Amino acid sequence: MASSGRWVRLFVFYISVEVIWFLFNVGCVDSANNIAEKKLKVGNISKVEDAVNFHIYYGQTFKVIKNAIDGKSYLLIQSDSRMASRTKYCTSRIKSYVVPLSNYSVDTELFPVSFFELLGLLGSLKGITADSVTSQCVLKLYESGEIKMINKSEPQQLAQFAAHFVTDTDHAQACNFASFVPFVENTPLQRAEWIKFLGVFANLETTANDFYNAVKENYLCLARVAASKKSFKPTVAWIVHYDGVWSFTKETYKLKFTEDAGGENVDKSINKMTYNISNPDDLDEFHAILCTVDVLIDETDTSDPAAYSLSTFLQNINVEDHSCFAFLSNQSLWRYDKRIYNSTLDWFNGAVSQPQLVLADLIEALFPTGNYTTTHFRNLAKEEAVISIGPEMCDRDTSTAMQPTIVACG
Repeated sequence: MASSGRWVRLFVFYISVEVIWFLFNVGCVDSANNIAEKKLKVGNISKVEDAVNFHIYYGQTFKVIKNAIDGKSYLLIQSDSRMASRTKYCTSRIKSYVVPLSNYSVDTELFPVSFFELLGLLGSLKGITADSVTSQCVLKLYESGEIKMINKSEPQQLAQFAAHFVTDTDHAQACNFASFVPFVENTPLQRAEWIKFLGVFANLETTANDFYNAVKENYLCLARVAASKKSFKPTVAWIVHYDGVWSFTKETYKLKFTEDAGGENVDKSINKMTYNISNPDDLDEFHAILCTVDVLIDETDTSDPAAYSLSTFLQNINVEDHSCFAFLSNQSLWRYDKRIYNSTLDWFNGAVSQPQLVLADLIEALFPTGNYTTTHFRNLAKEEAVISIGPEMCDRDTSTAMQPTIVACG
């Protein structure tokens, strides 16, 4: 027992020393050495208002991002402070970076690179793990050799960058990895606010704040207009087909889009979420539910979005008589694959950073005017084609921050 108590005391002492050392280095404890650094101000500040999976804290010459997804604290040290040259953390709890980042790389597997583009940070992007991106300007920089292709299976290639941003948090991460995961948020605006996360790494808080405020204001304005449309709320279903089974979506942010566009989600009125088309009872019940739907969004994944047509959908739902389907007679069958590069959808890129465009699309789908051109959604019932984007479509200065695309409201 005495030996056990001695080890407990030693453990507590060790933890206390580690905490004091961390506080001392990041400036939370004053000393004669860091008083001189007090004059070095962090600069503009971001405050997280809607997102729930990251928070930002500010000191005199440093910032800290608490990332709830990987459980780490990111210590961002100003490059012009003395702390930048003497402090380095890479533990199970703390990682440190010198900001603004001199360069960075991205694991581009379903990564929303549009956030970097909107902040004007593509000039510092020097490495990507795949060309499966839907940013014309990233593709142009890669084509010109300014961005290099790197192998994410080779740690030495990743270690050359000041930071390597990833969305996949299930695998081991090196010291320079940073988890950028807007996809985990439950509402469209929460996802869009992650632009502030990247702004902190570049000392571009003011730019990030202004962008998000404009997006939020436009989004909320559109939602108010949709709420005032009429008392009738179209019934909307988001469905996906995979391996002979149709499923209704459970993703909260999509259901939120429906509600903000003035619609009602069919999910609230059904108990069963999946239907096997090889089972006659399942198929009949599934068709019965579809007969109550006014607007249908088909999320079925395909390796060739351009070839996915109305006939493809009808074949997948396995029905000959579809006369009761209002979404077909009203030509309101949609997919969010209008903008693609090869088989990569901009839905996982631009739609994340600018949700006001998605909301405007959905309002047009629910309350068609015929005079609004959608950005991400194409009408499958009208056989609308996809739009292939590529590097030749980038015609601007990639080092300049972009303004959000504001949709006319009211």
